[in-house]
Amino acid sequence: MNLRAPAILIASRSHGETAVIARALTEQYGLVAGYVAGGRGRQLRPVVIPGNAVALDLHVKSDAQLPFMRLELTTSRAPWMTEPLPAAAIQWACALTAATLPERQSYPSLYTGLDALLTAICHAPSARGWLSVMVTYEAMLLRELGYGGEKPGASEDFAAQFALFRALHVPIRDHLLAERSRDVMAARTALGERLARMME
Repeated sequence: MNLRAPAILIASRSHGETAVIARALTEQYGLVAGYVAGGRGRQLRPVVIPGNAVALDLHVKSDAQLPFMRLELTTSRAPWMTEPLPAAAIQWACALTAATLPERQSYPSLYTGLDALLTAICHAPSARGWLSVMVTYEAMLLRELGYGGEKPGASEDFAAQFALFRALHVPIRDHLLAERSRDVMAARTALGERLARMME
């Protein structure tokens, strides 16, 4: 499979001395993974940050090899990774997506929803402006992957939004992340603790 498409980078891990294995969500092709040569180098290090929007070029040489991936940055969300609460939200949204979606299966609504969520996190004045979008995205993931759940109602009240966020903890842990909940759910717990401080 060779493809070029807009994508959201959702995970990267070091591979060898200078490369990374990156995973990205595309609207048409779903979740794809590839080998990014020089991903840990000075030029690409700012690109392979989860949450960034990229132009992705995936090239397969053989079925036995991991595809080669080239990335071009289109929207950087790196500036918000220095702010504790937005960084925690971006990390959780990307980790959840990477851990739950099967590869190469298209979920256009989730691509659109994740992009909207990341945009809201980066541009809302505070979590009061994006927490409802986070809850909507989490509920959408549950529905798209066959675990039901109603679309949460919109509310401008932060306490109500936070109650909905807390209510989704158990179904996400028990359904979406049943086999790998400990590591991934730690990111949600950390986000929840930061949000709880806003309630004090």
